[in-house]
Amino acid sequence: MQRRMGIIISALLVLGACSPGTTDEGAKPSTSGPNQLTYLYFTDGPDEQTTRDLIKQFEQQTGSTVELQIVPFSGLDQQLQARISANNAPDVARESTLTGFRDALLDLNKAGQDIGGQYLDETQQYVHGKNGELLALPSDLTMNGPFVNLDQFAKAGVTPPTPDKPWTWDELVTNAKKVQQANGTPFAIAYDKSGHRVAGMINQFGTNIYGSDGKVQLDPAKTARAVQLFVDLTKQNVMSQDFWIESGTKYKGGNDIFLAGDAPVYFSGNWQVSQFVKAAKFKWAAIANPCADRCGGYPGGKFMMAFKQSKNPQLAAKFVAFMNSREAQTKYAKESQFLPTRKDLVAEGVQYPQRAEDMAVFLADVKRTNPDSYASTYSVGFSPTATAIVKELANAIAGKQSVADTVNNIRAAAEKNLNG
Repeated sequence: MQRRMGIIISALLVLGACSPGTTDEGAKPSTSGPNQLTYLYFTDGPDEQTTRDLIKQFEQQTGSTVELQIVPFSGLDQQLQARISANNAPDVARESTLTGFRDALLDLNKAGQDIGGQYLDETQQYVHGKNGELLALPSDLTMNGPFVNLDQFAKAGVTPPTPDKPWTWDELVTNAKKVQQANGTPFAIAYDKSGHRVAGMINQFGTNIYGSDGKVQLDPAKTARAVQLFVDLTKQNVMSQDFWIESGTKYKGGNDIFLAGDAPVYFSGNWQVSQFVKAAKFKWAAIANPCADRCGGYPGGKFMMAFKQSKNPQLAAKFVAFMNSREAQTKYAKESQFLPTRKDLVAEGVQYPQRAEDMAVFLADVKRTNPDSYASTYSVGFSPTATAIVKELANAIAGKQSVADTVNNIRAAAEKNLNG
C-alpha cells in the first residue's frame, strides 16, 4: 500500500543468528527466552536473504537471537490466528493486513518506540489504534502496474507508451491485441487473479471500494464499466477465461503466463521486478497503468508488528524499529526492488542498482494514484471484499450472473465486511 509521493522501495526484515531460518514453523511452540525473539514471516522471494542479513546485524548489535519462522503467504493469516488463540503468538510478524488481530498487537509507543510519525501519512490511521496506540509499522509499499514483453512488441511494430504519457484502456487493449496477433500468442493480457488488482482497475474507472470517510464509496455505474470490460476481454480471448473460473477465490498470479511468452502484457506490480530480472528469457519493461476516468495504480504493502503475548516486548518493539530504520529500508529497497514507506526515503529517493527505469515507472504512478485508494486498501473491510470481488467476477465471466448483479453483490459484500 500509498499515495502521492516520490518513492522507491523499502527493505529490511531480518533473520540470521548462528543458525536461523526454519520453514513452516507456524504451529511450533514459541521458544522465546530472556533475549530471544520469534519472527513469523512470509517471503516475496528476493527479500528473504536481505531479511536474514538484517537479522544478523540486529543480533550482533543487541546480543539477541531471532528465530525466523517462514510460512507460506496463503497460510499466514490462519496460522497467526491459531497461535494467538492458543496464547502462542510470535513476538513479531510480517503481515499484509492488521484485520482480525488488532486487539492482540503490542503498542510500540509504550514499548519504547515512538517512531510512527516517520512513515507515510497515508498509513497513519490504519497503523494506529483508537486511543493512539502504534500497532504496526508499514514496512514496504507496493504499486500495481503492467509489464510488457518488448521482444513481442518489437515484432509487432508497437512502441510502448512513455511513462509520462500513459495509454488509455482502449489504447492498451488495441495494442495488446495487435501484438497478440503478430506473435500468435494464446492471449493478449495476463492479469493476476486478485481482488486487489481488480480494485485497481475499478479505481481507474473513477471509484473505490471505500472512501476517505471510511464509508462504502463504490459507484455502481463506474464499477459496471470496469466489470463489463473485464468480462468482455475474457469472452474475446484477450484474457484467459479458464484462469479466472478455476481454483475458486484463491489468489493466483499470472506471471507464469507472461514468462512463458503466452501474453505480451501482464498486470501485476513492482514486486515482480526482481523475479523477472532472474526468470525472464526476453526483454521486458514496466509501463504506466492505463487511464480511464483517471490514471494511476493501486497501493498495497506489508506491515511489521509485535504482539502483547511476547515475553520480550521491549526487544520485540526494538526489532520492529530496527527493521524499518532508514538504513534497513534502503538496503531492502535496493536488493528487493521494494518501495519505501519512510518519509525521508520517499522524499529523497533510492538509487536502485538495477532496473531503475522500471522502478521509476511505478514511482510515477504512485503520484498519479487517487488518494482515496489508500483509504480503501487500508480499510478493515477491504481484504474480505477483495476475495468477494474474485468470486463475483468469476461468476460473471462464467455467465452465471449479469454485470449488474455482480456489481450489486460486490457492493453488498463491501457493506457487510465494513459493518460485520
